[in-house]
Amino acid sequence: MKVIRDVASLRAELETLGRVGLVPTMGGLHRGHLACIEALRPSGLPRAVSIFVNPLQFGPGEDWQRYPRSTEADLALCEAAGVAFVFVPEAGEFYPPGFQTRVLPGPLASRWEGACRPAHFEGVLTVLARLFGLIRPTLVAFGEKDFQQLRVVQHLAEDLALGCKVLGVETVRDDDGVALSTRNAYLTPSTRPLARRLVEALAAARATFVQGVRAVNAVQNQVDEVLGAQAGGAALHDGHGASSAIERLDYAAIVDPETLEPWPEDRPLRADARCLIAAYVGGARLIDNAALGLGPDLEAFAVTSAHS
Repeated sequence: MKVIRDVASLRAELETLGRVGLVPTMGGLHRGHLACIEALRPSGLPRAVSIFVNPLQFGPGEDWQRYPRSTEADLALCEAAGVAFVFVPEAGEFYPPGFQTRVLPGPLASRWEGACRPAHFEGVLTVLARLFGLIRPTLVAFGEKDFQQLRVVQHLAEDLALGCKVLGVETVRDDDGVALSTRNAYLTPSTRPLARRLVEALAAARATFVQGVRAVNAVQNQVDEVLGAQAGGAALHDGHGASSAIERLDYAAIVDPETLEPWPEDRPLRADARCLIAAYVGGARLIDNAALGLGPDLEAFAVTSAHS
């Protein structure tokens, strides 16, 4: 496996390999990233990984400086997974002097993450447009945990005719149901159980739908009950002033998987409707999602009496 740190060496490698499959990452690799690498295997393409903590997608006061970095461990995982090369540029190499172009996202990015983190998706699409331009991948794999990002990036590739197909890979969960995320490193033994609230809410939504409920408000109520409050940034506390679940809820919504607009109240829910959640737990901002009637079973992660 080659480790490539500059654009000139990248271009030389691609002249030898030709078209590749790509997993773009910011490092901190876990089994979710490995699932994306594995999802490229059937294509028969040489597989590449990029590791770059992109400063453009972090807003003021966010965690760009402290974002978990574990490059040597990441490289070992990539080598074990059979990756052909890893592109690990520094910011000054990736964005050379004089770089000034930005890619503006469309309506899919206006709600949810786009509303909570202004300019986030502009940074995501800018880094990916440059990365896709440098590597020219045939196939790109992204995890479905960042479902809105997946949909926005799929439109990037289609709308700008970038010559690659963007593949979604099912969310990989830990034994307690918490979706794998690099930011889970911020959780402590005391806050880790609280992070489970997100998957408990998704399990409640799934169970309600499977029981035959097709009214969006009824399913939304189950999600809100598990999370403990309506979305909108309110802190959640028990009667003694201590946090009883999550610190802040940015949103919890049931949406159309194509438009990402809130599911209309007068329209019966479908199996592919998505529940999207973003919340702060123990100083970590976590996101999660699931389709109401599709995908892996969530029954094992339903609310337990210990959390009631």
